[in-house]
Amino acid sequence: MVKLLLTWDIKPELEAEYFDFVYREFGPGLIKLGIQITEAWYTAFGAGPQILIGGVVDTPETLSSILDSEEWERLYKKLSRYIINFNRRVVQATGRFQ
Repeated sequence: MVKLLLTWDIKPELEAEYFDFVYREFGPGLIKLGIQITEAWYTAFGAGPQILIGGVVDTPETLSSILDSEEWERLYKKLSRYIINFNRRVVQATGRFQ
């Protein structure tokens, strides 16, 4: 299994709209694409990304196909309206916090 790690910060003036989008569209959209969400973290204090989302898929090829899809592009474009400092990493899933 491979894990997709997504991190970002929310634009301060768009927090309410951001949370609405994430709960109504982004999270369900990831699941629909075939990503099993394993964690979602919000950093309230301290340095580092404000949001971290992790999700797993069976193979690197499956993840590559998802990230090349029109639906991923649509979700990402809409997400990018609300965030800054986006980062995406793919790692081997270990079953522990990564």
